[in-house]
Amino acid sequence: MIEVVLRAVRVDVGSSTPLLLLEELGGERVLPIFIGAPEATAIAYALQHLETPRPMSHDLMGSLISALGARLFTVEITELIDNTFYANLRILRDSQEVIVSARPSDAVALALRAGAPILVSDTVMNEQGRVMHLEDDDEMEDVIDGAAGESEEAELVAELREFLDTIRPEDFNQ
Repeated sequence: MIEVVLRAVRVDVGSSTPLLLLEELGGERVLPIFIGAPEATAIAYALQHLETPRPMSHDLMGSLISALGARLFTVEITELIDNTFYANLRILRDSQEVIVSARPSDAVALALRAGAPILVSDTVMNEQGRVMHLEDDDEMEDVIDGAAGESEEAELVAELREFLDTIRPEDFNQ
């Protein structure tokens, strides 16, 4: 397994689809994963540490794990089958490990809230990882970048909200 960090959440200009960019630690490969707009919002909220009046689904999942006396140990992106990525949540409770299947976007959103490491299988990274120069990429627009300053982050979150306000359900049937 290769540890990665969330480098950015961007929008692919051609498809208007949010995209996670997971960068390997100590390496130069990036794993791009297309995600849905609601998941992009949840991840942006986690990166911004935004409080909502009521718990969002990922906040609820984190609270449930804690309330049961467990903790999210790590999330793992395990495989790619028929253009669909699969992930697992590794949860520890009383020295017992429980593995729960999850979508990568949900796993990343939960990992950000819990401070858990994100891992990618060697096979997935070797087959799907690519070297990307993120600053020079004209094909994507930043939505949120973990290394951006506070004013840049606020601007990027505003852009994400604008994107989410204009997207239509039929856009997902492409």
